[in-house]
Amino acid sequence: MSGAPQVLTQARALEAESIHIFREVAAEMQRPCLLFSGGKDSIVMLHIARKAFHPARIPFPVMHVDTGLNFPEILAYRDRWIEKLGLELVVASVPDAIERGLVREEPNGSRNRIQTPVLLEAAEQHRFDALFGGARRDEEKARAKERVFSFRDEFGQWDPKNQRPEIWSLYNGRVHQGQSIRVFPLSNWTELDVWTYILGEGVEIPELYLAREREVVERGGMLYAVNAFTPARDGETPRSVKVRYRTVGDANLTAAVESDADTVEKIVAEIAAVRITERGATRGDDKVSETSMEDRKREGYF
Repeated sequence: MSGAPQVLTQARALEAESIHIFREVAAEMQRPCLLFSGGKDSIVMLHIARKAFHPARIPFPVMHVDTGLNFPEILAYRDRWIEKLGLELVVASVPDAIERGLVREEPNGSRNRIQTPVLLEAAEQHRFDALFGGARRDEEKARAKERVFSFRDEFGQWDPKNQRPEIWSLYNGRVHQGQSIRVFPLSNWTELDVWTYILGEGVEIPELYLAREREVVERGGMLYAVNAFTPARDGETPRSVKVRYRTVGDANLTAAVESDADTVEKIVAEIAAVRITERGATRGDDKVSETSMEDRKREGYF
């Protein structure tokens, strides 16, 4: 009936909230920027940002903190969409920062921690006062502590005990010179919400997320695809396994999972049944300590 009340589905309610957040930041802040890695969360963020400002172009640049250890498929996806949408891309290069002496390579092979000074330098150089990130509260316990508008001090640092209330979805974007906020439009989404939305919207995704036969080696109970960043070590015998990626971080530290989910429909069904987060299942760099993510966030990481 025409007079019947309209009830939003879960996906539409989450989308509406995210659109509201994008528009609030665009109205309140001087120089916002969207962090885009080519992973599923930043893909959904970019898709929603397009909707938020349609028919106009997205009114802020996109930044990628490039560790130099990215999957080639992800970089190709990033560049294709930046060109298609006519967006400004800022690349903050970790290899360049290593060469300049801004950061030093860590012996464990992870570049997660040394991304932070590179991110902060780029934000300062471009005078970004708000950075959109795709973090979700269900991913990891440190992220569960964070507000949608996450205040950062003059050094880009985060204090989990000093956060602003967000009552009735009222967001406080007031910052002083040198301060900034990190904004998380997908805070209230879950991994299942993300994939349900991708399915419903028909969003293009990198092929790495779909299950395929891939050459892998097992390390520490995880399956790592054999590639330029993770060659087989002495004593390891690669084997062909049907796997896919639940998250796509650095290629040398991101593991795949055994799966038959070779379509988005099957991914949705698979995620509905799992009981471990994607970071816990596939990110070797998050197993350094119980507080590794929170330590990095305090230093200025997302």
